[in-house]
Amino acid sequence: MRLDLKNIIHVPGASLPFDFTMDLSGEEFFGAYPIARPVRVEGTVKNIAGLLVLEGEASSLLDCVCDRCMEPFQREKSVRLYALLAESLEGEEDEDMVLLEDGEVDLDELAYTAYVLDMDTKYLCSEDCKGLCPGCGVNLNREACRCKKPVDPRWAALEQLLDKPE
Repeated sequence: MRLDLKNIIHVPGASLPFDFTMDLSGEEFFGAYPIARPVRVEGTVKNIAGLLVLEGEASSLLDCVCDRCMEPFQREKSVRLYALLAESLEGEEDEDMVLLEDGEVDLDELAYTAYVLDMDTKYLCSEDCKGLCPGCGVNLNREACRCKKPVDPRWAALEQLLDKPE
């Protein structure tokens, strides 16, 4: 979405709201497609003493799989959007400064970049997720491990005596 800012560029105190959705369902992250629902992007561009300030938020509900227990779950993901907008750069280049093209800003590109760069590399269903047992594969959040406890090799001879039927 391109937002035309020509009406507020030279009007201190003016603002222009924006609200739209982006489809990022085709974006792959480590073999998964967690952004199945549209990403809602909303905010405003304000002219503060001749400086255009874009503030907003991009949010969606993600479909994730826990990296410890492999259970599917959903998590809300919100990313803050912030940028300074200018028609031209004077002096040093500022990393936070976004140049306008014919008085317009490409909100799709700003929101896409912010949202994708803020995606997590690992997802946990909860901070205290116990994961899967490496021996029997049971989900330790739901039930106890089914593995037989390993015998201390120092007591192995006594263990054999207990296992013999009389």
